[in-house]
Amino acid sequence: MYRPYLKLLKPGIVAGNLFSVTGGYFLGSVGSIQWTKGMLVSMSVALTISSACAANNIFDRDIDALMARTRDRPLVRSEIPVTVAKAIVLILGISGISMLYAATEQYLPVALILLGYLAYVGFYTSLLKRKSIHGTLVGSLSGAMPPVVGYCSSSGQFDAAAVTLLLMFALWQMPHSYAIAIFRAADYRAASIPVYPAVKGWPAAKRQMAGYVAAFTATIPILTLLGYASAIYLVPSLAIGLYWLNLCFQGFHTTNDVQWARKIFLSSIAVVVVLNMAMILTGLNK
Repeated sequence: MYRPYLKLLKPGIVAGNLFSVTGGYFLGSVGSIQWTKGMLVSMSVALTISSACAANNIFDRDIDALMARTRDRPLVRSEIPVTVAKAIVLILGISGISMLYAATEQYLPVALILLGYLAYVGFYTSLLKRKSIHGTLVGSLSGAMPPVVGYCSSSGQFDAAAVTLLLMFALWQMPHSYAIAIFRAADYRAASIPVYPAVKGWPAAKRQMAGYVAAFTATIPILTLLGYASAIYLVPSLAIGLYWLNLCFQGFHTTNDVQWARKIFLSSIAVVVVLNMAMILTGLNK
């Protein structure tokens, strides 16, 4: 009975972002971690992202019916009434944002999470996803917001570290998303979604991906160079970034683009796990 509602909220996406907001929170704690506050911040972001995911399912239910990986979603199968889904969006969104303000007593993290929500639901989902190859770029802003919200919630400021996190995670989103667009190309064609790899071709997408991964890897040392993180963060993060970059360059010589794209996707998950673990360890050892 509860499974359709769980699927509506896209728990995999929520869990991944929950990890990222925790990493940002620990990085900004400067060795003095307020555990209760951190738990409330993480819960509030999880609720807000759940709201955004449910809203995405409402907007996309027509094209979801056309794609193999999404045709079993609860709104496509009419397992949840649309009116109920809309109520869930409102309840979770208001609850999450209210909890974030109550936990931090700051407008900054609330403004940031609202900006991310607007970018994802208002611009990416409802406007650009179906019309522009640059929709993914706009969507990357929302995907990069959770660690920034976590950091600003604990540090109380939007500084060079916050800018670095925003840039780093936005850059990470692009090859991650393009890889999905390559190995799920049939789905995107069926739904007529103009993602960059489908419109410009895979060779062009590979060049873009290599550029994004190179830029992402180049941003990794910035937190250490500016004094926000130590070698505990730098060594594993830079190592996994270079590994990802090497794998990305292998795409120019591969004979199986789909298999390569799946490796890029799976490696991107490993990259973000290592990155967030490194930030958590940095916060614990400051």
